[in-house]
Amino acid sequence: MEFIPNYQNLVDAAMNKRPKRLPLYEHVVDSEIVAAVLNEEIVDIKDNSKEQVEKYVDQLCRFYKHLTYDTVSFERGVGLILPGHGAIYGGKLGPIQNREDFEKFPWEKLHGWYWDRFTIHFDALRKYMPEGMKAVGGLGMGVFEISEDLVGYEPLCMLQYDDPQLFGEIYQRIGDLMVSLWKTLLDNYGDVCCVCRMGDDLGFKSSTLLAPDVIREHVVPQYIRIVDQIHSYNKPFLFHSCGNIFPVMDDIISRAKINAKHSNEDQIAPYEEWISKYSDRIGLFGGIDVNDLCLKTPDEIYSLVIEKGTKFRISANGYALGSGNSIPKYVPLDGYKAMIKAVQEIRVREDG
Repeated sequence: MEFIPNYQNLVDAAMNKRPKRLPLYEHVVDSEIVAAVLNEEIVDIKDNSKEQVEKYVDQLCRFYKHLTYDTVSFERGVGLILPGHGAIYGGKLGPIQNREDFEKFPWEKLHGWYWDRFTIHFDALRKYMPEGMKAVGGLGMGVFEISEDLVGYEPLCMLQYDDPQLFGEIYQRIGDLMVSLWKTLLDNYGDVCCVCRMGDDLGFKSSTLLAPDVIREHVVPQYIRIVDQIHSYNKPFLFHSCGNIFPVMDDIISRAKINAKHSNEDQIAPYEEWISKYSDRIGLFGGIDVNDLCLKTPDEIYSLVIEKGTKFRISANGYALGSGNSIPKYVPLDGYKAMIKAVQEIRVREDG
């Protein structure tokens, strides 16, 4: 039977309502996995030409529909237009180390630079979006991640003590940029985006990367502004963050008013804990640990996903199944396909 996508399934999950059909969701799928599934060479878009971008977006849309997703995961990273970016990956300092750097930084040009580069990408998304589907995504990188890229993680930690005023102003300017970019995106492409999301990795296995009080004071207020902007367009907001962020989750839910959360790692907490703590307040996406997708056999993954997917579907109000993080190229293709096959089987059983 031909798969007929319906983006409303993921919207319902994001709004913490039980979708009619269990939706699949991934934050990112590596291009090598996409190529293997489609049995095509993935187009290189480094030159940012309209022709190449359109071919790539067409491939991406066909990939998600082929694997029976109801939505296309699609975002374009803000970091790519930041002069001197790359500090988030380590090994270099960011372009802002002091007040003089901050004042010289071309903040007022960033909005234009972003849309000069990525308008053709979002135009292509509208052009090639399959019927019944819409995008989950928008702007790549979040408030904290942009601050890491602009300063560097270790210098950022020092800056909060060396110049606390500048530390706070950096977050305010990042918030200004993000609000303006989201407004333009939703004014022009709200028709192809059904769920807006932001990836902002706030933690690692044992704790948050900044002290919880610092996140509450400087990062969460910018989340509030961004999510308010998105909600004003009647779109739900999905928050993606890796790490142990339990100390700030209540602030992110109650103050920023996120609609749904993605990313989990069993080493930090089993997914049942996320469901127990938050399923009455927000939608929850993911649930299948990437480690299992890498180390278990396809048959084991299939059985695991049938068991967990069925259970999570019952115990969480709004739930979309996928990996707890993303599908990088080192995830075995057969293991990834086994997860997809199990979700399709759960759907058949529910229809049965």
